Amino acid sequence: QESPKAYYQGLNLLLNEQHDKAIDAFIAAVQEDPDTSELHFALGNLFRRRGEYERAVRVHQHLLGRADLSKQERDAAQHGLAQDYMKAGLFDRAEDAYRALAGTSFDTEARRALLDLHERSRDWRAAVEVAAQLEQSGSGSFASRIAHYRCELALEADATGRPADAEAELARARDTAPGDARPLVLSGEHAAARGDALAALRWWNMLMAVRPAAFNLVARRYATLARGAGDDGALARLQALYEQLPTLDLLEAIASLAPDAQS
Repeated sequence: QESPKAYYQGLNLLLNEQHDKAIDAFIAAVQEDPDTSELHFALGNLFRRRGEYERAVRVHQHLLGRADLSKQERDAAQHGLAQDYMKAGLFDRAEDAYRALAGTSFDTEARRALLDLHERSRDWRAAVEVAAQLEQSGSGSFASRIAHYRCELALEADATGRPADAEAELARARDTAPGDARPLVLSGEHAAARGDALAALRWWNMLMAVRPAAFNLVARRYATLARGAGDDGALARLQALYEQLPTLDLLEAIASLAPDAQS
């Protein structure tokens, strides 16, 4: 069956960046041939690009309501609907729409969109779950992101008076990404907050070893804890690091531990 003339007019207008006229042409094409799914897809995508999300939703919902669509077309319509909701800021509906794409050719793209949604809403447990699924599907390493989510869960636990849960989440973060700085920084802060200076120093010594460039984040607090705990080796460790990576933070930490500073 030949596509209506208005369809080709719409394509030509679209190529010439005349979106308003292209929409009018595609609407006319749909009216002439309401059974042509390609016209609906083109129209729905145009509406979304123009920010007319309610109209885009209606087009994609109309497509999903048709019984004659192939599975591939139905999945594409579902994906279009999810994108409409996402762009419109209707995140609950977008989440449901993306979840409906599990096991389809849009599976990975949908999970990545879900991960973005969970990050926006700070739903860290859901983010851990989706990131782990993406990693298991061969979509790359998500270890650092999962460790970050675990750190956020630890901060939430601390903020609500659950130090044991915070410690457990930090342990999971360290196991997930042993070379990342943030789990070690927070582990030291967590230990210091509960008055365990020696444990804090141990975590930050590990930070110094695995991520020396990130040690500046804790250098001055490290010096303060080391002085209070009587850690005689701290000054030498800081001086050795300064020789490799000289920074103002390290210099100030060394100065606070120098013998003449303690008199």
